[in-house]
Amino acid sequence: MIIVAGHLTVAAHDRANYLDSCRDVVSRARSASGCIEYALGADLLEPDRINVLEMWTTRSALDDFRGDGPGDDLTARILAIDVREFECERP
Repeated sequence: MIIVAGHLTVAAHDRANYLDSCRDVVSRARSASGCIEYALGADLLEPDRINVLEMWTTRSALDDFRGDGPGDDLTARILAIDVREFECERP
């Protein structure tokens, strides 16, 4: 299993709009083969932070979904990224 976890930093005034723009991505991810969990959410303490959690059955499932990554419109709005991948055995 692959776990992707961390956070994105966006402009505080843009966070709600950024998350709203991600609805389609979240929907597609959750229906993708091999997706166990896919969540993006506003941090409760930091107004510019978006928490990321993904769980995938295999590396190939994650890679198939990712393709070329988020579109340029979303990428341009990210100020910083601290997201990591972890491989682990599924319980």
